[in-house]
Amino acid sequence: MKRADDHTADSGAAPNLEARRSSILGQRVKAFRTARRLTLRELGDLTGTTASFLSQLERGLSGANTSTLMGIANALGINVADLFDEGEALPHKVVSRSERPALPASGGCHKTLLSRRPLRDLEVYSGEFDIGGSTGDQPYTHGNSHEMFLVLRGRLQLTLGQESFILEAGDSIEYSSSTPHKTVNIGDTPAEVVWIISPPTSGAADLDQYVIRKSLASGSPEQTSESSEG
Repeated sequence: MKRADDHTADSGAAPNLEARRSSILGQRVKAFRTARRLTLRELGDLTGTTASFLSQLERGLSGANTSTLMGIANALGINVADLFDEGEALPHKVVSRSERPALPASGGCHKTLLSRRPLRDLEVYSGEFDIGGSTGDQPYTHGNSHEMFLVLRGRLQLTLGQESFILEAGDSIEYSSSTPHKTVNIGDTPAEVVWIISPPTSGAADLDQYVIRKSLASGSPEQTSESSEG
């Protein structure tokens, strides 16, 4: 049997827990938004909400339904769970080459994610190009961030807007990710590159396409989702 004062204590616990949850949510949304250099209005445009609503959310004065939270998380390149995670520091962890989440190979380009989720200040990708491989038939853009392209081995042609550049091992170039760009391996050997982008431009839906591929003892590929990250 509960005493009257026990009931009073329980009644007060729920509002306090909800207030803490709202406060954590607001702080996390603001932290990820500012890390990506997005204004309240820009995030509102991406999520179909308003700057006023997001301002109240960040101050812990209002909540959001699951659909809205999913939209916010995707726009910020994280998972909904990351919005309620109080931990800030990433533990030190060595990620082996075989553990890198990867996209399905396309056009002779094999792209893997080096940054660990949730992405905060930058995202880093590794790319391996078969001879003649490319990032696609058409140049592409993503966001409006600072991007660096570094060639580790091979000889590639990078097209930026109306300009083309030939880069070899050790060469690098910087540009805005909003500039249409395309990469082609024009050498006679496979090539390897690194892309570094700050702030991140990928949404959670984009990052979810990267999965870990490990080889079974028989040599057949095994694909598992990156459930341990983010």
